[in-house]
Amino acid sequence: MNNQPEHHDAVVAVFVRHQDAEDAVRKLASGGFDMRHFSIVGQGFHSEEKIVGFYNIGDRIMFWGRNGAFWGGIWGLFFGGVFLTIPLIGPVMVLGHLAAMVVAAIEGAIMIGGLSALGAALFSIGIPEDSVIQYEKAVKTNEFLVVAHGPADEMARSKAILEASNPARVDLHENVKAHTGA
Repeated sequence: MNNQPEHHDAVVAVFVRHQDAEDAVRKLASGGFDMRHFSIVGQGFHSEEKIVGFYNIGDRIMFWGRNGAFWGGIWGLFFGGVFLTIPLIGPVMVLGHLAAMVVAAIEGAIMIGGLSALGAALFSIGIPEDSVIQYEKAVKTNEFLVVAHGPADEMARSKAILEASNPARVDLHENVKAHTGA
């Protein structure tokens, strides 16, 4: 039995179009990946829209707003989510494992060097601060993040799928902290 800690990496892909982010997530899900290792982050609407919201019935969810069909269509692929307004970024939807980390950052008032709760969550898994700032800026400018976090071999495979899904960029962060949540 190997007593060495498992090597973890993180992959972050930035997508300009929500359709490309959705296609990437669906490819990951159909590729047999453990979706508990993945998150998607993006703004769900523009503040000038009048009706914004969502409701769920059992495991189904319905969203309103400009990207409502997008968020509703991928909700079932992830384990949990949070919708919140982050100062300087705006209204943000976070689905997947990163949602619990964002909530923990807010509840614990964990703010790191001026980063938002989203930035603090990304930083807490070992993503460098300069990259976190770039990811926060991407979300602020209506881009979408697909964040993968887990064993290095799984992250290498997920990076290849993400690179083939028309991202603006894909970054691999090696030797990050192991995520201990479900």
